[in-house]
Amino acid sequence: MPWETVIGLEIHTQLATQSKIFSGAPTAFGAAPNTQACAIDLGLPGVLPVLNAEAVRLAVRFGKAIEAEIAERSVFARKNYFYPDLPKGYQISQYEHPVVGRGQVHIRLDDGTLKEIGVTRAHLEEDAGKSLHEDFHGLTGIDLNRAGTPLLEIVSEPDMRSPEEAVAYARKIHQIVRWIGISDGNMQEGSFRMDANISLRPLGAETLGTRAEIKNINSFRFLDRALRYEIERQSDILESGGQVVQETRLYDADKDETRSMRSKEEANDYRYFPDPDLLPLVIDAPLLAAATRDLPELPDPMRARFRSAYGLADYDANLLTASRTLAQYFEEVATACGDAKLAANWIGGEVSAALNKAGLEIGDSPVSAAGLAGLIARIQDRTLSSKIAKQVFEAMWNGEGDADTIIAAKGLQQITDTGAIETLIDGIIAANPAQVEQYRAGKDKLFGFFVGQVMKASKGQANPDQVNELLKAKLAG
Repeated sequence: MPWETVIGLEIHTQLATQSKIFSGAPTAFGAAPNTQACAIDLGLPGVLPVLNAEAVRLAVRFGKAIEAEIAERSVFARKNYFYPDLPKGYQISQYEHPVVGRGQVHIRLDDGTLKEIGVTRAHLEEDAGKSLHEDFHGLTGIDLNRAGTPLLEIVSEPDMRSPEEAVAYARKIHQIVRWIGISDGNMQEGSFRMDANISLRPLGAETLGTRAEIKNINSFRFLDRALRYEIERQSDILESGGQVVQETRLYDADKDETRSMRSKEEANDYRYFPDPDLLPLVIDAPLLAAATRDLPELPDPMRARFRSAYGLADYDANLLTASRTLAQYFEEVATACGDAKLAANWIGGEVSAALNKAGLEIGDSPVSAAGLAGLIARIQDRTLSSKIAKQVFEAMWNGEGDADTIIAAKGLQQITDTGAIETLIDGIIAANPAQVEQYRAGKDKLFGFFVGQVMKASKGQANPDQVNELLKAKLAG
């Protein structure tokens, strides 16, 4: 029987606040265990939570970015469950009345298809601590530094029908939260984690199948692999006449498989009720206006502007809007050098390759936007050939100075003097009489040989266009 895959994602993104959501304890990553948890985070008797206004502002900003409904009044609830790293025995979250309501996100698939994915809600909550097993023999260590860290849980509609769509959606959410500055999105540090709900149903059916939830996935590659494994696992069960069990599962990257953790809880298992220590959250008009005013140009409209204003192809526009910092870098280069296409080629080529090799983000590039524009200017005025420009870029990357300094120090100016190039060509023709005779007899492919010899003799500094033009004339003689 053909099966249809149904996927929904719950994404937990850590908000970029300096302190926790209900206390003044810091949220910096990498501190020694249990050094960033105060009495409020530990739920000690007599303490009261105080809501972090910045966390609210960032949540509203996200809602505006996905054109979602913003609740004028939302409520914090206690979600009751019991784990060693949850010191209060409950998590403060939002349930029936979240701060961000329905919105939508548009994804683009590899084949160019556009699809709208609904966002059901995005609600504020606190994170739990962390259980540590690796360094303890037969014991579990508890680090409560993360307890109380502010999270925005973004819950999608079950609108995705393949792992490809789920990964595209997760990447889009990751891009948005980083773009608008509400989270660093660092997966290695736990700032962006994904839970995937997946089920299968007969093709054409309207009712949903029994779902499994895969918890705490921290890479897009693992999300893809976990979903593909789960599709195969569930289809095998259904094809053999069995029933899929509703449960929470964990993806094991080493074994490339999911395995059962526990039976899946429902809302009534958590016994939600409004937190008596927190008043309802009321979003006023000034906060809404500020969130709209502070929102930067978003990736989709910027991508369209890059195509129309700069004449860029879809590929270049998509590449250059991968991050807000990269887009700003491109616009600085394009404005300074006046050639958007050449700027896009260099950023998508040499700059991206160097960043990938060094494991750096564009914001950490040793070659600034002004520096790259200066290098491109030397290509435009024919001081450098494209080939020699790559050597200059490498020297700039290694900290040897700006383009003009390196060109002068290494004598890399392009040879554009017609007489000098003719002298080189005459020498190559005189040294290769047999090849000249073969070329003139009709062996046109030898032209590339002569070009290569001239460029070699000039150490790559002869202007290629002039070399081609003058060489054709000389060989025709």
